[in-house]
Amino acid sequence: MKLLAPYAMLTAGLLTTTAWAAPGVVASIKPVHSLVAAVMEGVGEPDLIVDGSASPHTYALKPSDADALQNADLVFWTGHGLELFLGDALETLSTGADVVELAAAPGIVLLPVREGGAFEAHEHDDQHAHDAIHDHDGAEDHAMKGEQSADDEHGEGDMHFWLDPENAKLMVTQIATSLAQADPANASTYQTNAEAQLVRLDELEAEIDAMLAPVKDKPFIVFHDAYQYFEARFGLNLAGSITVTPDTMPGAARIDELKTRLVELGAACVFAEPNFAPTIINAITEGSAARSGTLDPEGGALEAGIDLYPNLLRGLATSLVDCLG
Repeated sequence: MKLLAPYAMLTAGLLTTTAWAAPGVVASIKPVHSLVAAVMEGVGEPDLIVDGSASPHTYALKPSDADALQNADLVFWTGHGLELFLGDALETLSTGADVVELAAAPGIVLLPVREGGAFEAHEHDDQHAHDAIHDHDGAEDHAMKGEQSADDEHGEGDMHFWLDPENAKLMVTQIATSLAQADPANASTYQTNAEAQLVRLDELEAEIDAMLAPVKDKPFIVFHDAYQYFEARFGLNLAGSITVTPDTMPGAARIDELKTRLVELGAACVFAEPNFAPTIINAITEGSAARSGTLDPEGGALEAGIDLYPNLLRGLATSLVDCLG
């Protein structure tokens, strides 16, 4: 018995570890990581690729990222249209992992990228965005009107879909399903966590809607066109963007055009982003009554973790109210 008891204890310990060990999970960007961490709470913690203040638009993989991807059982990312640095790496490094493209989660409808950062095109596009974002069940109908369904060719839609809390709920559901399939022993925990997160997201949406109510009609301009899901969900008056993507900086003629349009629109605020120098914002607002602020669509200035997603949306709402109010 003295010889068998330690062996029996060791065997029981190994069985327990095997039954409850969390899978290796990697998330691409902070908002995705936050939602995955919420579903995994009590089981394990996902690794994060784009950490700190780095931007997915300009990110380059580090050796530690490559190791995480190579050892992953499950990888969550938005899809081919945003984390361009990740596409090839997933094919070469994560060959043993299940890769979950959240843009393809059931119910998510991708809005079309608005052309050229032009103000003139926004009024028409905003109505389509409003229609699409308030009817997730009509994906096929919206695709016929110009909206990009997640089932269509990836990379052509606006990939900032996490800024709509209704999309975040769809993401949470997909995350819980994928985790449960990869780790059946912890499926009940993932399901319980997902259900609690859906309730919190409902509460968050109501909170943000109340915060923004006083400033919904006030026009504003953003650095790059990353906010149409947030704009459409909460009925905001986004007058235009300086650029569609931060990879393309406006020239002198475009800045002069924007200064003129700023005065014509009577825009109250122009918003920069923490990852990019504010010099262009200063050039556009110079000589006008418009104020400047900062919006952070990816949570670059926030600490990664479960609380990042609600803090991200609250931060956007607070910045808008502080500048527009």
